[in-house]
Amino acid sequence: MNEFLEGKIKKVYFRYLSAAFGSALITSIYSVVDMAMVGQYQGPDGTAALAVVAPVWNIIYSLGLLMGIGGSVIFSTMKGETAGGDEAENDYFTVAVIGSVILAVLAWGGFISFEQSLLQLFGASEALLPLAQQYLLPIKFVLPLFLFNQMLAAFLRNDGSPGLATTAILAGGVFNMFGDYLFVFTFDMGIFGAGLATAIGSGISFLLLLTHFLTKRNTLVLRKPKNVMRKLKKITVIGFSTFFVDVAMGIVTILFNRQIMKYLGTDALSIYGVIVNISTFVQCCAYSVGQAAQPILSVNFGAKKGSRINETLKYALGTAGFFSLFWTLLSLAAPLMLVKIFMEPSQEIVAIAPDIIRSYSLSFIFLLFNIFSTYYFQALMKPKAAFIISIARGLVISGSLIFLLPAFLGAGTLWWVMPITELVTAIFAWVMMKRYMKQMSHSMSSLGTEYLEQGAS
Repeated sequence: MNEFLEGKIKKVYFRYLSAAFGSALITSIYSVVDMAMVGQYQGPDGTAALAVVAPVWNIIYSLGLLMGIGGSVIFSTMKGETAGGDEAENDYFTVAVIGSVILAVLAWGGFISFEQSLLQLFGASEALLPLAQQYLLPIKFVLPLFLFNQMLAAFLRNDGSPGLATTAILAGGVFNMFGDYLFVFTFDMGIFGAGLATAIGSGISFLLLLTHFLTKRNTLVLRKPKNVMRKLKKITVIGFSTFFVDVAMGIVTILFNRQIMKYLGTDALSIYGVIVNISTFVQCCAYSVGQAAQPILSVNFGAKKGSRINETLKYALGTAGFFSLFWTLLSLAAPLMLVKIFMEPSQEIVAIAPDIIRSYSLSFIFLLFNIFSTYYFQALMKPKAAFIISIARGLVISGSLIFLLPAFLGAGTLWWVMPITELVTAIFAWVMMKRYMKQMSHSMSSLGTEYLEQGAS
């Protein structure tokens, strides 16, 4: 914990960024490699089927982040307030574990009971439904592990073990990559093989994450907590915005899937499947920035060290800007290259893909800043601002435009929904960030003046 309070911010931030980036990137590889392998094996229908499955990942990952980010923010803030001398923060770790178990059981049972109805809701046609079900068959057996992996990785980063969190996720992702090729092509299992490789990879990650509890660095301890429901509510309030960022992507994907099938057809849905995976990479870059900055921000907020908070913000905004520029320029310059990674495109797809990807990718300019802002406000215990941003971006603005634009301005305007949404959200987030920075600066100055007056007396 001393490195957060006393270490050189630049060194600490970039060490945590590299770990968080590796972890977030490999997490996205599960779905990206699956889609690339399945698209090459089964063509556009396979890509479209995995676009239908995409909301499943959004939902299960978001539940893990709800408990993981919410609990670990409070865990780190309490450690900053007490300089690591109080064990009460482990009440929040224990309650986060309890909450994760409850959510995993509910999600697992709900998905198994209503699989077909959910996939149809997510946009599966009669042709795509069997493919989606084949892919999910092995995954259903280990579905809770994806949730637990997100929760544990968040706590490990806040407990001083970002490297182990990355190694665990990396190991599962690497197995998934090699397993995909082995099962899909070598063993000729097709889309089922991609699901099997993903399921085994999640188990490998989970087992490696558990090794943290055997190390001397570990301070996470399960204990009998008091006021479980009150603590669970606090974790949920703090973690909700990060939770909703991911679940909102699932909601938006469902709405896009249904509107695309209504107005544009399967070829457009295949291209949207590619966009979903590119967006997953972009979002993972945003998560890495947020996850690297969050423990530093939380601990220093608890310790009332405003200058270290502002320095961390400077590095976070700089790296978010770099990633935004990279993904926007890549998508504008080489849209067909991105398509060919995920499928062998037909002439129809080659004809329409460049304009679709270029239009949608303009949203990447603001996406990273918007997602990072939710982590920033959470770390500073400002859940209301994070809540407004995540709800507006993920549901209110985007959801409204998905229905309104194609109905009044034509089907092609669907691809402008997210650029407009991200722009409007970024303006609001920047105004709120400037306001809170000003408030925090005044608050920290007041504390310093009060401290000096007390010393003089």
